[in-house]
Amino acid sequence: MSQRKQTLGEFIIENQQSFKYTSGELSRLINAIRLAAKVVNHEVNKAGLVDIIGEAGDTNIQGEDQQKLDVFANDLFIKAMTRRNIVCGIASEEEDDFVAINSQDENNQNKYVVLIDPLDGSSNIDVNVSVGTIFSIYRRVTEVGTPVIIDDFLQKGNKQVAAGYVIYGTSTMLVYTTGDGVNGFTLNPAIGTFYLSHPNMQFPEDGQIYSVNEGNYIHFPQGIKDYIKYCQMEEGDRPYTSRYIGSLVSDFHRNMIKGGIYMYPKSSMNSNGKLRLLYECNPMAYIAEQANGRASDGFTRIMDIEPTKLHQRVPFLCGSKNMVKKVEEFMEKAK
Repeated sequence: MSQRKQTLGEFIIENQQSFKYTSGELSRLINAIRLAAKVVNHEVNKAGLVDIIGEAGDTNIQGEDQQKLDVFANDLFIKAMTRRNIVCGIASEEEDDFVAINSQDENNQNKYVVLIDPLDGSSNIDVNVSVGTIFSIYRRVTEVGTPVIIDDFLQKGNKQVAAGYVIYGTSTMLVYTTGDGVNGFTLNPAIGTFYLSHPNMQFPEDGQIYSVNEGNYIHFPQGIKDYIKYCQMEEGDRPYTSRYIGSLVSDFHRNMIKGGIYMYPKSSMNSNGKLRLLYECNPMAYIAEQANGRASDGFTRIMDIEPTKLHQRVPFLCGSKNMVKKVEEFMEKAK
């Protein structure tokens, strides 16, 4: 008989001492994300059966067409975290500005702010490709009990206290870190429980997969072009395999398990890059570093970048440590 796997709830309780801040508060917050993720998973799995796919008819602050599931997931996660009376503010990729949470309790001591991409890669829903949710958690920097301000959200990635993602694919997984390694939990849909399936996840130091939209090759900086050619050369363990899904969570998850690098560099079309520093790059960088990986904009560690605005975009190179170091070498040579 196989050994019974640990549930996410049991894991949180058992490991809460490794979290350097108040454990009960973070536990409630992770639980809120877990519950919302199960509902979003249910809706994603109904795509095509109910009127939940396609565009919602609006654009978000990024100028991107919102999908119906974007709106649904955004509302759901905000409600789930607000009702737990633990979050004092939420910033979402789908919202123009941050949302301040005003508790009715005048002694409210909420300490955490959450930044979230409720449904990364949502345009892939219509074609049945895996999508995900990305979240990042910080302790507020302003005085507890006062309304949050923009400074509570514009923190460097190295100030994160937790980060994670949910991938809605052939199975649904929640992967997260609180600064003590990375663990993955797979949802058993029959009973609605997440079980520890991938303990202590690690990027292999080297990999043989590179993930980049090569259709934009002509627009990339010279250092990225040189690295792509390097990946394609027949030498040693190369050529590498090109694998690009177009959903950050999916590409990142595969590369963490198999070894590889994900690249979304700046280009002549997107001079600052396209991915959002606070909602996508910082949380994925934190997970990568906790899993023996590396994340960079080509020159600077992602988590050392000083945010200047809520929806700031940056170039993003992330994955197996030696692969990221190699592309940084090409970027430096081409300066």
